[in-house]
Amino acid sequence: MYRGFSLRRAAQTDAMFLGDMLVEAANWRAGGVRPRHEVLTSAEHRRYLAGWKRSADDGLVATGEDDVPVGAAWYRVLPQNAPGFGFVGVAVPELIIGVHPLWRARGVGRTLLRGVVELAGSQGHSRISLSVERDNFARNLYRAEGFVVVGQGSARDTMVRATT
Repeated sequence: MYRGFSLRRAAQTDAMFLGDMLVEAANWRAGGVRPRHEVLTSAEHRRYLAGWKRSADDGLVATGEDDVPVGAAWYRVLPQNAPGFGFVGVAVPELIIGVHPLWRARGVGRTLLRGVVELAGSQGHSRISLSVERDNFARNLYRAEGFVVVGQGSARDTMVRATT
């Protein structure tokens, strides 16, 4: 148990909650208002969840009191012909992370990030990638946790970290 929360492995039954966290990730700005259905049906976001949990998918869920989920970090290995925002290579899983707004700034995101990097390493992945908008405050967390920028778009960066 960490500061009021614990971690567990993500399961196939977590798909709906992962959808909630994908919406949180997409709406990270204060006042983010993209409706859930819009985020989850957009081609750019649905690749991070469609068909969860495939054999190469894995992740962690943070739970608060009474095992209520409060955040999640998961990864997918995406194909070269359908890459995600943070695609860097065929065998490099791409990380997605979301934390319920009431649980932010309490160590949940950092703990999930560290845990999913370790999990990816234990599953044989030597690197893990992500994409983050340049003005997203989480970018500082990723840098502090060893992620480095390997690609730049007009408003977002692709970052990678070794898992070992």
